[in-house]
Amino acid sequence: MSRITDVARRAGVSTSTVSNVLNGRSERMAAETLARVEAAIRDLKYRPNTSARQLKTGHTPLLGVLVPSMANPMYGFIAREIEAMAQGRYGFRIMIGNTYRDAEKEKHFFEDLMAHGVRGVIIISSMVDEQHVEAAAERGLVAVSYDRRATPGVPSVIDHVTVDNFESLRIATSHLIEQGHRRLAFVTPSGRTMSRNEKIRGFLAAAKSAGLEGSARVVESLPVDEYGDSMMSELGRMQARLLAKSPDRPTGVIGVNDLLAFGLMAGFRDEGLSVPEDVSVMGIDNVFLSTLMYPAMTSVRVPVPEMAQVMVERVMSRLADASLPTQEFVFAPTLVARDSVVPPRA
Repeated sequence: MSRITDVARRAGVSTSTVSNVLNGRSERMAAETLARVEAAIRDLKYRPNTSARQLKTGHTPLLGVLVPSMANPMYGFIAREIEAMAQGRYGFRIMIGNTYRDAEKEKHFFEDLMAHGVRGVIIISSMVDEQHVEAAAERGLVAVSYDRRATPGVPSVIDHVTVDNFESLRIATSHLIEQGHRRLAFVTPSGRTMSRNEKIRGFLAAAKSAGLEGSARVVESLPVDEYGDSMMSELGRMQARLLAKSPDRPTGVIGVNDLLAFGLMAGFRDEGLSVPEDVSVMGIDNVFLSTLMYPAMTSVRVPVPEMAQVMVERVMSRLADASLPTQEFVFAPTLVARDSVVPPRA
C-alpha cells in the first residue's frame, strides 16, 4: 500500500505539498506542480488513511450530494462528475440523498450528515428559499448550492455554482426564432424554483426582443415535486397532448429540461403530429439520451464537468480554511443543434 511519502518522492515534492493537494489547498500552487502530484496519486493509487484523517481534522472523508431525484439522468451525471473529482483528487467518497426539493428533507439530511462527521455538502435543488441551508452552514456545514444564484444584496455563507439559466432559454428561444418560428411555448412544472424563474425570464426576454411577446406563452403543467422527477417525462407528454389540440398550436416548444422535452416529443406523436415537421422541440441540459432520441433532440449544454470541479474544489478549500469568503460562479451554456428543430411549414 502506497504512503504519502511515496507520492511525494514520485512527484518530487514535500509531503506537505501532497497534503495541501489532498486537502484542497492548491490555489496558489503552480499548475505544473499540481499536475505532478495528481499524476503520482493516480499512478500509485494512493488513498489517505481515513481514520487518521478523521482524528486529525474532525471530519469524515465523505461529501454529501443532495439531489431532487436520481430518476432524472441529469442528476446522475452531475453526481458521477462530483464523485470522480472528489475521489480522484481528494480521496473523498460521496453520499447521495434524494430530497424532492423539500426543505424539511434537506434539513434532516444535514443533521444526519453532520452526526456522521460529514462536513461538506453540495445541494442540487435550486429552491427559492435557502434559509435552512444558511442555518446549517452557520453551524459548521460547508455547503455549495448548485443551479442557483445568490440572493442579490443578501450576505451568504454558502457558495453558489450555476449555469446562466436566463441565457440558456434566451439562446434556445432565439434558435427557434432564427429558424422562422413565431408561435412559441416554454413548458415547465408549476412548482417554481430559482432556476425555473430565470428560464422563464430568458424565454420571455428573447420573445419580446423579436416582437413575439403576444405569441409566446409559458405553459405550466402539474407540479412535478408532487410526483418526483420520474414523472417529468409523463408531464411533458400530457402537456403536449393539450398543446396539440389548441387552435393556436405552437410550432416551436422548449421543455424546462431534456426529460420533460422527451415527453413532449412522445405526446405530439401520440396526437399524430410529426417532430420536427409539424412541431419543433428543444430541451435544456443536453443529457446523453438526447442523441438517442428520434429525431436526435436539439438541446442547450450545461457544462457539468467544469461545474463539478469547481464545486468540489470550493468544498475542499473551505474545509481546509474556514475563513475563505464565499463566492458565486456562473457558467455559460451552449447550443447543441440536432434534428428536432427545423423551419416551420408554410
